[in-house]
Amino acid sequence: MLQKGDKKLINSWAFYDWANSVYSLVIATAVFPLYYSAVTKDQVVNFLWMEWEHPDTLYSYALSFSFLVVAFISPILSGIADYTGSKKKFMQFFCTLGSLSVMSLYFFDSIDTVWIGIVFTVLASIGFWASLVFYNAYLPEIAHPEQQDRASARGFIFGYVGSVILLIINLILIQMPDLFGLTSGTASRISFVMVGLWWLGFAQITFRKLPNNVHNRKPEKDYIWKGFKELKVVAQQVVKDPTLKRFLISFFLLSVGVQTIILLATIFGSSELGLAAIDLIITVLLIQIVAIFGAFLFSRISEMKGNFFALKVTIFIWLIVCFCAFLLHKELPNVAIYFYALGGILGLVLGAIQSLARSTYSKLLPETQDHATYFSFYDVTEKIAIVLGTLVYGLLYSITDSMQWSVLSLALFFLAAFVVLSTMKKTKYVQ
Repeated sequence: MLQKGDKKLINSWAFYDWANSVYSLVIATAVFPLYYSAVTKDQVVNFLWMEWEHPDTLYSYALSFSFLVVAFISPILSGIADYTGSKKKFMQFFCTLGSLSVMSLYFFDSIDTVWIGIVFTVLASIGFWASLVFYNAYLPEIAHPEQQDRASARGFIFGYVGSVILLIINLILIQMPDLFGLTSGTASRISFVMVGLWWLGFAQITFRKLPNNVHNRKPEKDYIWKGFKELKVVAQQVVKDPTLKRFLISFFLLSVGVQTIILLATIFGSSELGLAAIDLIITVLLIQIVAIFGAFLFSRISEMKGNFFALKVTIFIWLIVCFCAFLLHKELPNVAIYFYALGGILGLVLGAIQSLARSTYSKLLPETQDHATYFSFYDVTEKIAIVLGTLVYGLLYSITDSMQWSVLSLALFFLAAFVVLSTMKKTKYVQ
């Protein structure tokens, strides 16, 4: 078994980002939201015995529901996983659920099958985010504190490179379907299958190297009850630790903005700015490419100036992004150029803020064997933030019939996150 700190182990762990980030880019951000908007455009969708005049709002609420499910189950499962030493098994299960659900989106082919799109969007989201709970929990077990900023950034860099490669393949398929004897819609649906196969296939590289029971725990038969006790103990420790508690508050506030923008950026460009699909895809590609350099750059800044300083710089830049997006409107000359520029700025801090938040939290943890349980609180914080963000976004859109006010509201969360982070004291590993 590879030892903690071994480069092969760190690279194998980081490679899961290569596997799963295609979901984040193609399904959550780029191709699927555009496909969903195209199928449901100017349509009234019937779902759960209700009529939805704004199908984009239904999509936003469906994502919110998936995050609530993850927020509810992840602490329970993480407590059990820590007690039984079975993080990898849980990670494998949710990876399989997510990838198979993504492939099932192939059957969403018309307004009559919107229910398939919504149901499997929810299941794919649950699979993706729940697998990340256990994946993130491995960070303090595969890398020493001084390695964790770079290891975390490496994961995001792998993810951006891999997802860009598959997105380009998908774009060739979607933009030139005639070459393959396909229609544009069928090409999009085939790309969903390709995402699922990529995710499930490349994840096996990670699963072959990751240890399953790092601390050699031997659970008793009542492991479910013991798992709940594990969760209770960690919850009490989080509440009593002022540094962890304050960081989670700041992380909650910045996640409201970051994750909501990631999920709904293309819908904003399509519905609010009237941009063509190719403009949106180019913007997404630009964001991903710049994010590779951003994650690397800010991991070095954190080494020189400290995690808190680097995080505050990224939050400030996110604030600028929100205000600039609020000023954009479809009547603006060359609005696509401005959207590209905004995408470039966003890309600089997209991977950086997520990578730094993950490694900073990992460094703040006490000496423990309960990493999955601790990271489940990190995950729950993020998921509740996403629920709040998507709900606020959808609610303001339905009230004002404009997404610009929704985007502006997210700036308030970034501002609050900056303020809370500014009050935190330095620790041994976090400066």
